[in-house]
Amino acid sequence: MVSATSGPRLRDVNRTAILALVGRHGPISRADIARRLGLSPPTVTAVTRSFIEAGVLHKVDDDASRGGRPGELLAVAGSAASAIGVKVAAGQVTGVHADLDGTVLDTFSAPIDALKANPFDALAELLTPLIPKNDPPAFLGVGVGIPGFVDIGTGLVQAQLLGWKRMPLADYLSQLVGVPVLVDNDVNTLAAYEHLYGLGRPYEDFLTVTLGRGVGAAVFSGGDLRRGGHGAAGELGHLPVDPENGLPCHCGRRGCLETYLSDDALVKQAGQADVQTPEDLKKKADAGDANAKRVYAEAGKRLGLAVAGLSVVLDPQAILVSGEGSRAWPHLAAGFEPAFTNGVFPGFADRISVHVDPWDDAKWALGAAALVLRTPFTFTVDPQADAVRSRLAAFSVEAGA
Repeated sequence: MVSATSGPRLRDVNRTAILALVGRHGPISRADIARRLGLSPPTVTAVTRSFIEAGVLHKVDDDASRGGRPGELLAVAGSAASAIGVKVAAGQVTGVHADLDGTVLDTFSAPIDALKANPFDALAELLTPLIPKNDPPAFLGVGVGIPGFVDIGTGLVQAQLLGWKRMPLADYLSQLVGVPVLVDNDVNTLAAYEHLYGLGRPYEDFLTVTLGRGVGAAVFSGGDLRRGGHGAAGELGHLPVDPENGLPCHCGRRGCLETYLSDDALVKQAGQADVQTPEDLKKKADAGDANAKRVYAEAGKRLGLAVAGLSVVLDPQAILVSGEGSRAWPHLAAGFEPAFTNGVFPGFADRISVHVDPWDDAKWALGAAALVLRTPFTFTVDPQADAVRSRLAAFSVEAGA
């Protein structure tokens, strides 16, 4: 229920709450909006009318209604706003321009030297020509996904794989390109995509687990991303498995989970001359090779135990598995499923659904865009997030809201 306040502030809170509800749970009726938020029907009608006039919401007929007048539902209008999403890797930038309902309007990619002393000028040179100069629709900003984390206290980026230490990426890049910039761990951005547009949409509490060059996780709890006290929540790949005798990890420690589950680790464990890449290993397993199937089963078991441990602590509704490594899920599942079932709290295995999202490289970049596109539907306290919401609000006023 929306908390009581007064005057203009109350109107702002009501508008934000209604837009957030429609964005995350629409299509939805005005009656359901009023019931869920504890608002009066006239208030809901007035606010939604203003959003409809601004082109932010639109009416959708309820196909499930039978006889009589079709039920009228409200949904977010994809054409009302857009954002750019960028996935930064060691030598490559991949990006999309997407609208508010996740439709990809354009894609782009370019090489980048992330190890340069100041890589931000190169990012700005790439992005500036791509940013729309005229509204409508409202252009909300740029989302950036990085293989690292953003310090909650300082906003500085730490990305070891890119050689970035304490980089003020969001603030600096925002000044260069002239629009809000939001930065987060790339697995968090993927989870943002799943919650807004993908398999995570039905859930308020879920885990996204990614497999591939590394192992990552993101936590959605209570309908929002949980970044932890320092911004590093979800570093599943660096869960210590055998810190004394395990293999060296790129983080500087030994025996991290990633040293057993990453693509390179699986290839090494195969120990076969004709297995040089993850694709080679998968082909061998698909063909029934016992050794390849063993490697996957053992890796799946380790993953299942780790995810079961997280599930005992966090009690998610669902586990979403993604990343390049998920292509081998039929083989990983042989070890994962029994380990996960036996590892979670007794009686909970059947209540936590496990979904594998077919992998698509563009989802990393779309996830970065979703980091921005979801902001009008959240209450995140952050200067750049506030700037995103202000851009949509300004567009709504100009359009007649």
